[in-house]
Amino acid sequence: MALTAEHDSLGIAALDGAFGAAVAGVDLGGTLADAEFATIRDAFLASQILVFRGQQLDKPAQIRFTERFGELELPLNRDYLGADYPALHVVTNLDTEGRLKDRKVLANPGNYFWHTDASYMAVPAMATLLYAVQVPPAGGDTAFANLHLAYEALPETTKARIDGMKAVHSWAQSRINSGSRPATEEEARSAPPVAHPLVRTHPDTGRKALYLGNHTSHIEGLPVEEGRALLGELLAHATAPRFVYRHRWQPGDLVMWDNRCLVHRASDDFDFTTHARVLHRTVLRGTVPV
Repeated sequence: MALTAEHDSLGIAALDGAFGAAVAGVDLGGTLADAEFATIRDAFLASQILVFRGQQLDKPAQIRFTERFGELELPLNRDYLGADYPALHVVTNLDTEGRLKDRKVLANPGNYFWHTDASYMAVPAMATLLYAVQVPPAGGDTAFANLHLAYEALPETTKARIDGMKAVHSWAQSRINSGSRPATEEEARSAPPVAHPLVRTHPDTGRKALYLGNHTSHIEGLPVEEGRALLGELLAHATAPRFVYRHRWQPGDLVMWDNRCLVHRASDDFDFTTHARVLHRTVLRGTVPV
């Protein structure tokens, strides 16, 4: 699926790089006509990432726009439940008193590892929307790697080898992988380990993609260490620079991405004790991977 003349007329243009599109001239806090929304949705499927610059979104407006795409997903991590709007997670390096926190004391540094959101759930996330409220003057970018392109670039022998394999995704193992606080008993019960295809087929476009990241534990049917080695090799391949788009945040940016075919990670290359980084995150529930 590619961008068309109709996308052009709405102010949608490809980003520099192998994937992604920027959408201009749209006020997401206002009322989008059905035809405009349909064009945005088509562009999202064609591009995997959409970047909307210069938005002015309060929390209800972000939630309303997100809900046009489907059902909101509540965070499993209780630390991420919004106090006023539970489905909106405030991503921040500020504590509850508004004071800057050092990177070293973060209880949940998982955002700095390549992952696809909520892949540890039986029904993982479809898409994530992240809105920039405050960002550092430099650094704190988010990088995205395209798992469609990575799969398509694999040698045919590797494609044949991994065809039919299932990777086990585990919330508890993800916490270990990233050095985060251990999963609580409630979280472990809510998200027991689940096996998903290592190569999944996109439910809307039919394209194949690798499906892996920091939330994976091992591969079914392989010795644990052998499976983890294979997952590591595939993730290193998938996150090579030729498959990556790096987003440099500006206040007012809304970035929407497809968790079914991308991994992402935040960058911690800024001074956490000097600059605030505050973003609002909403997530859409997806479908069972096949």
